[in-house]
Amino acid sequence: MKTTLHIAAACLFDARGRLLLVRKREPGEDALSALERELLEELELQLGPDALQPLGQFQAPAANEVDTWVLADIYRAALPHAVQPAAELEELRWLDTTLPLPDDLAPLLRDQVLPAL
Repeated sequence: MKTTLHIAAACLFDARGRLLLVRKREPGEDALSALERELLEELELQLGPDALQPLGQFQAPAANEVDTWVLADIYRAALPHAVQPAAELEELRWLDTTLPLPDDLAPLLRDQVLPAL
């Protein structure tokens, strides 16, 4: 039996054009509310709903879970300032989309989100 995870994700760009992804959703929470809460909790970043521009909804196999698909509402935004990990995050990982892509990217990001950006 396949499971589907519903997530909300924000593609955040810094001043150098690098991409940072943040994702998580709590049950019963709409995508924008989840993103605003998670960005504040995990990055101490407060973005209003006008800052988050919808990119689309995408579906792909989950990167690290067998028999699981991810259904993601994806948004994009520019970072107004540098961010540091807070709360549950151990580190931030930046992706320079002008360089060859690393092999460990999730299928959703590699095959659908990056081409849409």
